Amino acid sequence: MTESGLTVIGANGVAIPEGTHGDAGFRTYEVFQRERVGQSTAKIKPAQLVSREFADDPYPLLAILRENYPCYRDWLNNCFWITRYNDVTSVFTDDANFETRSKAWRLGIEGFGRDLRAALPVLTAQADAWDANCRRLAEAAIADFARRGEADLATEFAARLNMQLWLAMLDVPAETAPQVAALLWRLHRGVSWDPHVRFEGMAAADELATELAPLLEVRRQAPGSDLISAVAGLELADGPAQPKDLVATLLEMDFETLHGALANLWLALLSRAEEFDKVRGDSRYVKLAVLEAFRHSTPVIAAPRFARHEVERFGRLIPKGGLLLCSAAAANRDPRIFADPDRFIAGRKDICHREARGQYRADGLAMGLTPGLGPPTMHPAVPEDRPRSLYALTRDALVTASTALLEALDDMALADEAKPPSAICRRLGEMHACWHLPVRFRAR
Repeated sequence: MTESGLTVIGANGVAIPEGTHGDAGFRTYEVFQRERVGQSTAKIKPAQLVSREFADDPYPLLAILRENYPCYRDWLNNCFWITRYNDVTSVFTDDANFETRSKAWRLGIEGFGRDLRAALPVLTAQADAWDANCRRLAEAAIADFARRGEADLATEFAARLNMQLWLAMLDVPAETAPQVAALLWRLHRGVSWDPHVRFEGMAAADELATELAPLLEVRRQAPGSDLISAVAGLELADGPAQPKDLVATLLEMDFETLHGALANLWLALLSRAEEFDKVRGDSRYVKLAVLEAFRHSTPVIAAPRFARHEVERFGRLIPKGGLLLCSAAAANRDPRIFADPDRFIAGRKDICHREARGQYRADGLAMGLTPGLGPPTMHPAVPEDRPRSLYALTRDALVTASTALLEALDDMALADEAKPPSAICRRLGEMHACWHLPVRFRAR
């Protein structure tokens, strides 16, 4: 120990300074950084994980990580990649050692407002709005392009349905709907590493609070069945809900899975004639195809978890605050769990066909990981005192929308089968989805 009281380690007498994060103890990053960068890996380099190649198709590089470096120290981005199914699910469920930080924290507006997602009236308002409007909105979207004999299912169906369900959930007046839709898109896209996009998201939060403030007051006096009315009517210990609380709640809700999974599902079906024939020939396969899309083509590639304290896992010392990127995309194609994992198979036998309860398995079988929908629910499949889970709600919306599409359009196929589209991330860290899906069909 030095005269100043610092701990000394090693033959050279290196002193370890106390941490500056406000807690008692020592920083662990200094010790951790003594690993030799050149000794880390030979088959992959950190720069590849922030490349355009990775954004376009992350699966080959994720397979290298999963099979060779299941807990990969990414020096460039100062994080760990966790890629095997059992490892990923263990980190997701270990709340004693790891935590999920809010989107508000990631956006840089922590403390902006109260997250009221878990309030029962809010959950009920979302479920009721989706159930009441999904089929109607899907049919309206289809009607707008059915006579043309061609459409872009990614933009005219998947993206449109997702946004219109949100607007229906909020019961936004038609004259303000375009502005609210644009602000919602900017808000959620702002949860990004890109400073420019993040600043746009921060500005969108303020603008959306201003835009929704009059509606919140109107619904407080004359409530309806929408989500804004549900938030306005909450009896909270620290005062009634404010516009910023409403925006904070909307920010923390899942905005990606329905949009991305619907586009990815139809890309997978239209690219595989055998699987498409299954869902056309038997409506029971629609739900099975949705479950397989969750596994095979999850739109959320990885979800961040942070170490609550210094912890040893997977043969490594994870420092306090260490970032673990738990890759659902890699885990969902783990050959230790799923046979022939790169194939899309509607009705595959090694995936659970019902929603898991409190864990990531049911009937001894694994489920496709969908980080955007949160952890598996602890409640019954059809609870008596609350709406069903977000996983079930999203799955059912996908089934409803896809069934409407199958019933309305005949002879549907990719517009250019010689050059099929693909799913990509427009920006690293964003949703991995098919953004353009041109199709042709028999005009009505």
